[in-house]
Amino acid sequence: MCVGLDTDPAKIPEHLWLEEDPVFAFNKAIIDATKDYTVAYKINTAFYEAQGIKGWISMERTLQYIPEDIFTIADAKRGDIGNTSEQYARTFFHTYPFDSVTVAPYMGADSVQPFLQFPDKWAIVLGLTSNAGSADFQLQNCGSELLYERVLRTVASWGTPDNIMFVIGATRKEQLREVRHLLPDHFFLVPGVGAQGGDVATVCSNAFNKDAGLLINVSRSIIFADSSGSFAERAHIEARKYQKEMAVFF
Repeated sequence: MCVGLDTDPAKIPEHLWLEEDPVFAFNKAIIDATKDYTVAYKINTAFYEAQGIKGWISMERTLQYIPEDIFTIADAKRGDIGNTSEQYARTFFHTYPFDSVTVAPYMGADSVQPFLQFPDKWAIVLGLTSNAGSADFQLQNCGSELLYERVLRTVASWGTPDNIMFVIGATRKEQLREVRHLLPDHFFLVPGVGAQGGDVATVCSNAFNKDAGLLINVSRSIIFADSSGSFAERAHIEARKYQKEMAVFF
């Protein structure tokens, strides 16, 4: 399981506003409560960038606090011309030493390749997303295949299963099995479980491979399960529940 630290300051418990860094205090408590049940944390950078410099400081402190043996994801959805992508890659692999970063592939190979030049780092490329607007482009016909299928197949050829993952939305139940058939060896980052309506059983039964091959991300259903002083205890309970649901399939 992957826990998403999509920390909206407006939703954290009121008592934390007495802390010097309320966002970090919240994240620290969530990490302590869930680290035994997760293999990854995904930091959605938008929730930190929106707070200006103090948000970047909260993000850096959070990243430093995550145990070293737990995989870290910068959910930043970057992707631009080559020299700009080089700087984005340096930002999230060097200045802020995440293990991986989410990348938008719309601009093609030269926008993704810079992220693949860092040893032991991963580009997690948007493939088939769970939002309603994904139908505008991703599900359109592209010759003999759908556009998202063309994207998955093409991007996979730019790297290997050891440096490229794909974002595949949990709410795309009808496509999960087809995507796994197309990409048998790649890991998928799967958002959309919980608050967005996706369920663990459907994802696991259709998309597991021999190595599990999935990072099922749960954000709001864990971190905002309770808004009282007991928020961390409730997050612990919810994380354990999701982890046990996954364990049945592996």
